[in-house]
Amino acid sequence: MAEPLKLNFSAPRRGMPPKHFADFTVDERVEKLAELGLPKFRAKQLAKHYYQHLTNDVEKMTDIPAEKRAAVKEALFPDLMTPIRQTSTDDGSTTKSLWRLHDGTLLESVLMRYPGRATLCISSQAGCGMACPFCATGQGGLDRNLSTAEIVEQFRNASAQMEAEGGRLSNVVFMGMGEPLANYKRVIHAVRQITGQDGEGFGLSQRNVTVSTVGLAPAIRKFADEGLACTLAVSLHTPDDELRDSLVPVNNRWPVSEVLDAARYYADTSGRRVSIEYALIRDKNDQGFRADMLGRKLHQALGSKVHVNVIPLNPTPGSEWDAAPKARQDEFVRRVIAQGVPCTVRDTKGDEIAAACGQLAADERESA
Repeated sequence: MAEPLKLNFSAPRRGMPPKHFADFTVDERVEKLAELGLPKFRAKQLAKHYYQHLTNDVEKMTDIPAEKRAAVKEALFPDLMTPIRQTSTDDGSTTKSLWRLHDGTLLESVLMRYPGRATLCISSQAGCGMACPFCATGQGGLDRNLSTAEIVEQFRNASAQMEAEGGRLSNVVFMGMGEPLANYKRVIHAVRQITGQDGEGFGLSQRNVTVSTVGLAPAIRKFADEGLACTLAVSLHTPDDELRDSLVPVNNRWPVSEVLDAARYYADTSGRRVSIEYALIRDKNDQGFRADMLGRKLHQALGSKVHVNVIPLNPTPGSEWDAAPKARQDEFVRRVIAQGVPCTVRDTKGDEIAAACGQLAADERESA
């Protein structure tokens, strides 16, 4: 009998980065500045540069006294991320960035441009401990949690890139490397800065932020109580516990019924429709009876407060996991809809640049 896959909720193996402006609360920033002999109002000046002007280059903050800038940089704006590689596809509309963090950890983010909008797929952990066997990140395991600033810096960098192109970043999805709700406090702190208004964040609408999870039911309920209007996306991938125990090993702790109960609580509390993510895998979870079961269970648990995103699997090199044939995909969608649940196929981008989360980092490790 094969050894069961093990989940990794353990402490990170590597040290966290130095504290950055985005890691501190407003009061902590004021305290830090006081240590440098700077008055309280400088914190608002720094916030304006960071959130509105999208810069963390203290030398460009000319309203900060010149003799204090080096100290401000050291105390509040340490270098966290070094760009390693950037690749593009889809006629330049999809850009994947690979970053090296202070401890050598690799981090990925993907910027996807569509007509009239641009979406950033953001990572919340370096690696992932959820051990889903069809996911490149899950195969690599968990390096460590990202700091709040390492999450926020992905957003700031992408926003600055879009601004340089004459556009703007309109959506964020926490669907990159890692399980967002396993790094709960830092993800929530990052979301509040991404969506903060009046000088306390970048001002993105909460409705344009999606937080994904494989189904950490207690954390879903906690997220519901935060009072945010974000979209919750649950990576379900199959409606039955028997298969999900192996596809999404966290199901051994929180089975489908508990996950859907928590999702219903989120929908009722937030007023937001829940998105169900379903990676369609050839001969694994693409059967008609599973489409029927998925539709029935979702309709019963969530009624009209649910939408299914079918995702054609982006296979990793040498993997046994492959995308379902187009005809089977279309039949799957038809059968879910027949149960009264909206269901669409996600527009996939970046297949030829290894845009499935974890692929670029895996390639970099292998070539090092």
